[in-house]
Amino acid sequence: MVGKQVWQRKSVCTFKYRKRSTGFVRLASIILIMAGIVAWALALEGAKNPAAKTGEETSARRLDFEVVKDYPHDPGAFLQGLVWYERCLYESTGLYGQSTLRRVDLPTGRILKSISLSSELFGEGLAVVGDRLIQLTWKSKLGFVYDRESFALLRRFTYDTEGWGLTCDGKMLIMSDGSSNLTYVDPVTFSPVRKLAVTMNGHPVDNLNELEFIEGSIWSNVWQTNLILCIDPGTGRANSYLDLRGILPDKMRTGREDVLNGIAYEAREKRIFVSGKLWPRIFEIRVK
Repeated sequence: MVGKQVWQRKSVCTFKYRKRSTGFVRLASIILIMAGIVAWALALEGAKNPAAKTGEETSARRLDFEVVKDYPHDPGAFLQGLVWYERCLYESTGLYGQSTLRRVDLPTGRILKSISLSSELFGEGLAVVGDRLIQLTWKSKLGFVYDRESFALLRRFTYDTEGWGLTCDGKMLIMSDGSSNLTYVDPVTFSPVRKLAVTMNGHPVDNLNELEFIEGSIWSNVWQTNLILCIDPGTGRANSYLDLRGILPDKMRTGREDVLNGIAYEAREKRIFVSGKLWPRIFEIRVK
């Protein structure tokens, strides 16, 4: 009788142990399955965005380019803003006492129309918005709105920073001020809407200068360099760039040239034009 009771107690203990073991196995299996799902999701995210693994930006990619053609350009033009509209280039030129707004024929480089700014003003960025031309000045914090065809002055506006580059994304003006920030500006009220901090390889990029909006990306010259950054307007990251070192060959130099500056885009045929301050040529380039 005692042996039977002992056997019964052992049987009950064994059953309870097996029941607990089965529970542990199931719990462990669930944990392993969940861990596998999380690992798979992280791996998928990492494949889509390698920077997600470290929380850092991926290295900006250098773009290759080729020169399609070059055109004559006024070597006395201290080029600050460049924009394409209807078979012509529009330019804003700088230097005190020499700043202008002009319409330039392509391919001849002939100046079709030009007006001068007051001698105390230093011309800067330029953008086309509908039938208007918007021009910035450097330190005076003063901008001008002109009729695109006649160059008649329509109004003035002010801003709180220096004026450097200017472009339009189809809805908003985008303005640079020599810092690492771009400012979105309402094209009617000229009030600042938001700022975009620009980085490349995880670091802020100062001296953002002339701007152009090309196929959903903000292209920016960087003052005193041969670089053009291609900036994501959503994140501010320069995911790619061009190095235009040597684009103006020695045989084309006059000895007066200043830095690379000026980007224009002809959207219909996807033509990109670049030039510089006091450069005798404008270059049409194609990204490979």
